[in-house]
Amino acid sequence: MHPPGSAMAGDEPRVSREDEWLWGWDRTPGIVSVWAEPSGRAIVWRRIPDTGALVREDERYRPWILLDRMDDLHHLGSRLARDGGDAPFRFRELDGPGALRFLVSAEDGAALANAVLHGASRRLNQQLRHLRDLGPGSAFALPPEEQYLVATGRTYFRDLAFDQLHRLQFDLETTGLDATRNRIFMVAVLDASGAPHVLEADGEGDAAEADLIRRLVALICEADPDVIENHNLHGFDLPFLATRARKLGVPLALGRLAKLGLRERAARRGTARGDDPSRRVRFVAPGRELIDTMDAVMRYDFSARELPGHGLKAVARHLGVAAPDREYVPGAQIHTIYRTDPERIRRYATDDVEEVAAISRVLGGAAFALARMAPRRYERLADAGPATGVIDPLLVRAYLRAGAALPAHAPWDGTPHSGAALHLFATGVARRVVKADVASLYPSLMRAYRIGPAPDHLGALVALVDRLVEQRLAAKASGRAAPPGSAERHTHEAMSAAMKLLVNSAYGYLAAGGGLTRFADVHAANEVTRRGRETLNFMCRELAARGVTLLEADTDGVYFAVPEGWTEADERRVVAEVDALLPPLVQLEFDGRYAAMLSHEPKNYALLGYDGTLLLRGVAFRSSRSEPYGEAFLRRALPLLFAGDITGLRGEYLATLRALRTRELSTYDVSSRVRLTKSPERYAETRETRRELAYEALLASGRTRWRVGERVRVYRTQGGGAGVVASTDDDTGGVSDPRDYDVDHYSRLLRDTFAVRLARALTAADFAEVFAAADQLSLFAPSTASMHTVLDSRPVPASTAPSAAAITS
Repeated sequence: MHPPGSAMAGDEPRVSREDEWLWGWDRTPGIVSVWAEPSGRAIVWRRIPDTGALVREDERYRPWILLDRMDDLHHLGSRLARDGGDAPFRFRELDGPGALRFLVSAEDGAALANAVLHGASRRLNQQLRHLRDLGPGSAFALPPEEQYLVATGRTYFRDLAFDQLHRLQFDLETTGLDATRNRIFMVAVLDASGAPHVLEADGEGDAAEADLIRRLVALICEADPDVIENHNLHGFDLPFLATRARKLGVPLALGRLAKLGLRERAARRGTARGDDPSRRVRFVAPGRELIDTMDAVMRYDFSARELPGHGLKAVARHLGVAAPDREYVPGAQIHTIYRTDPERIRRYATDDVEEVAAISRVLGGAAFALARMAPRRYERLADAGPATGVIDPLLVRAYLRAGAALPAHAPWDGTPHSGAALHLFATGVARRVVKADVASLYPSLMRAYRIGPAPDHLGALVALVDRLVEQRLAAKASGRAAPPGSAERHTHEAMSAAMKLLVNSAYGYLAAGGGLTRFADVHAANEVTRRGRETLNFMCRELAARGVTLLEADTDGVYFAVPEGWTEADERRVVAEVDALLPPLVQLEFDGRYAAMLSHEPKNYALLGYDGTLLLRGVAFRSSRSEPYGEAFLRRALPLLFAGDITGLRGEYLATLRALRTRELSTYDVSSRVRLTKSPERYAETRETRRELAYEALLASGRTRWRVGERVRVYRTQGGGAGVVASTDDDTGGVSDPRDYDVDHYSRLLRDTFAVRLARALTAADFAEVFAAADQLSLFAPSTASMHTVLDSRPVPASTAPSAAAITS
């Protein structure tokens, strides 16, 4: 049975139900945006794949709600009937054991919600104002666009490539960061053709700024993009623009439905509303998708863990999309420099939007591909976490497509969630290191042993994982076969990345406690982790039996060192031999080889490639809060450590100490980036009992107002004070650089926070000598030339893991 409003074409070839669950069933091509309203009105904008023309289609759909009972609607009398009649309110009873088994629809969603609330209020003898007052176990409704997409089986972007979207980037240049008192003086825009535009205020008063905003709105409307993008769009540019437009009385009609202006929606990451940092919202421009490339950057770095930071310039440089002659300007100096050298700031602003466009193309493909699968707006999928944000709508659509009742969110029954396997077999420096990847271990075990949540009586979660893995392999193969750099290759690679994201989040969805997901099942999750521990222990035992030295193992893979004289062929052979002993759907793959590895703590290590590339993993080596001078020291010190140049390592340490003491290092270099979690009022309440560096720094700089969620760079000054570094995350420097930092504090920090991360590579005595200050060396200190790195290996514990036969049974 189909949900209300199903629009499945009769002449389309029949596909499997699992493919319908994953892709939807309506093949309408080129949807680039959907705007639906509770009234049952839906507007669909489509980009025709062959011609690129944009068409608008106005449609009607029947808003719907899932309920656990029908008695709250008995008061409707003859206006309520089963599906198939012409009554204004209709219902269908769904099959299966789920609690939410009555699918009720109406011509108008507000009338339907009011009817439910009227009946429930009478039943409970209390006034209910919103469906959420009934609780998630009694009623379930989606936002209007998702109701429409679920009901019709449609998805975004069918038959479109990413490069066929009409994308526009814009970036504000402002006189400061406070929208209540600072102004916009320039906006850089890159339209869908790639042509740059720079709009500037003709003066410094309200009228000039208002005129600038009107010209920006007119340019966007004329360009008519499907997507508007920027880096930190929802964290800064749109909130700032909206505040200034409201203050100046300028309508901000950025969408395709000008009369609606900008709307708001709840979001995981956006701008705070009020003093509650947990309440975040994002703006919505009806008819266009608003994409923040920061989301793609954070999603990418969550898995890759290789970006030096999340700021625009840092990411562009890392990805290789920054132009060689890219203009860099310290953030706090932009407006000052504009007054004397406006052309430089024009180049800077244009470079910003060009980098946004490039980053979006490199990293945005995964969200684009997800939108071709999940019944949710593109901009919401770009912002969503993969588990509840993507898998949940897929499962809801699957159940309604199958005519099956949905389970309610079940409360946690108190069963603890068993942890994943994690082994640290050695610390220190290892040579000739191999990584064997346990490809998507937990989802593979779910597939191999058909482990799914008990409430999922359709088996939809495991079925979706099956389809995702199969089609990801096909997408990977198609991507390799396509010409390098082609749009076809980019599309297939993006689809493969999106499917990998979903596959790897399936276990997280299953294991989510406290009723966070509809199909959470801690007992099934514990069975997966039990099998995972057995499988990982078995792999480690088999690898060790073949003569390697185990270093670290977890669900992501196994690192081990091989004996001197082994070739790459030997390394691959060992991995293949152990892989052959595993269950058919569980794979151990050769995933890389490295010249050396520093194993510091579990999931905290540094790798040196045979080509000299240095990779850092874990918060011990990479953290957004770390002071730049410390991380820079580690990046210079690690190659010396791997080379066995202990004399050079000590020299690097002393050189960094000297740079601190002579104040060669900038204030930015010693600052740390912190996120503000307290409002000025909240901090004032606790200040007398607990002083905190970040807030004291703001107060010392003269700032008495700040936003919850705002990030600032702060440092410790001489005499125990605190200061703020006047720069952005991307651009070092500021209006001034006082270099009044506490040298003794940052000298101690260099040793006790950063150098200590190298401690396991040396004996305790050698570490104490290498990282002693010049005036602290003992009289009989040994020569660093005689020192060498060490590896402290621990024996593989006797295993009670099952045999190969038991593992594969």
